[in-house]
Amino acid sequence: MIAESSLREPLVTGGKTVHDVTVDISSRVEDKPSKTWLLAMAVSLATLTVGAFAVASLLWEGIGMWGLNKTVGWAWDITNFVWWVGIGHAGTLISAILLLFRQRWRMSINRAAEAMTIFAVICAAMFPVLHMGRPWLGFYWALPLPNTFGSLWVNFNSPLLWDVFAISTYFSVSLVFWYIGLIPDFATIRDRATNKVSAAIYGVLSFGWDGAAKTWSHYETVALVLAGLATPLVLSVHTIVSFDFATSVIPGWHTTIFPPYFVAGAIFSGFAMVLTLLLITRKVYKLEDYITIQHIELMNIVIIITGSIVGIAYITEFFIAWYSGVEAEQYAFINRATGPYWWAYWSMMTCNVISPQLFWFKRIRTNLAATFVLSIIVNIGMWFERFVIIVTSLHRDFLPSSWAMFYPSWADVGVYLFTFGLFFTAFFLFAKFFPVINMAEVKSIIKATGEKK
Repeated sequence: MIAESSLREPLVTGGKTVHDVTVDISSRVEDKPSKTWLLAMAVSLATLTVGAFAVASLLWEGIGMWGLNKTVGWAWDITNFVWWVGIGHAGTLISAILLLFRQRWRMSINRAAEAMTIFAVICAAMFPVLHMGRPWLGFYWALPLPNTFGSLWVNFNSPLLWDVFAISTYFSVSLVFWYIGLIPDFATIRDRATNKVSAAIYGVLSFGWDGAAKTWSHYETVALVLAGLATPLVLSVHTIVSFDFATSVIPGWHTTIFPPYFVAGAIFSGFAMVLTLLLITRKVYKLEDYITIQHIELMNIVIIITGSIVGIAYITEFFIAWYSGVEAEQYAFINRATGPYWWAYWSMMTCNVISPQLFWFKRIRTNLAATFVLSIIVNIGMWFERFVIIVTSLHRDFLPSSWAMFYPSWADVGVYLFTFGLFFTAFFLFAKFFPVINMAEVKSIIKATGEKK
């Protein structure tokens, strides 16, 4: 009988040996920055600088600079917060859940996805911190700390406080998971270092890793424990973010479908961003033998599944609004599709429901150009989804006299640009100075397939 593994395409192509893996991945760290990297870094830093001016102006003048009004009290800030948290979901899912299910195809993409998670959560945290107006007092307002202002305590009944605990826990576990996975690779770069400075830096980062069998045993045990801790966090974090809306009485928000719908949407957008970044990294760093067409296709299949779940959720929302018999609820959904923000709603439907269905065709889901374009379209659609949920539910109040429109100000756009600059600057620094692919795990694939060492 032919073994099942022999029927599958190899996860590492090009006849690579264990030594080839070390050379190919480590050289990206050891070589001087390429012109492509320097250009991308310059654009990212320029975006970060422009955004930093908007953030500084906002801290000086106050959040009145945003385009909010008495009716639309949440808009771009919470939209971008939920969007960035969603993008941060794929990394931990790839690392934790797929590790527990022994999916070996995750091994070439988990490192970059985990890094993306860390940077996306930092970007997400920017918005509630800035929304406080005086973030230097944020510890008093967001954490249950004793303070000198009398009996001023956080509201434990508020899902906004649950966000603080959920996201900080998610960030902490994801950061530890990511860093522990880096330690064996840091030791490899330490041992290959040709100058004392690099050897010292990577020596400190590797925590004295010696590669002994006992060390590897401890490493694998810790990885499994962290995967077990991170798995419920993947499901709980965006569930709690959805409670920001689902526990309210606002038509369009007050719905029990939000938790699973938000989790599926987060995985949907997160995988799309992983694809966007990995396709660029794969091309620039010439990693085609490690991030193969098979990896791209499997991620596209996940996008099909989660995109279909999101599409079903959209249809279910309309059905429940009709079935409820509540006029305000029915109007909220009709207004989304036909009101002043109809263009945002139909952009969302086109990008999130229709475009992922193209991946049913193997020719498209294995085409790099099509995948790259569609991954960007998906994330545009997911941004519009959050905008539609938030703004179109608020801009039509119960009283017509309170109806208002939201128009973003330059400060709204500037802060959003700041998070983009921060995210890509961090990712480019990571891709240059850290091994972008998990060498230790990729070597285990080669050994398991019985190729020459």
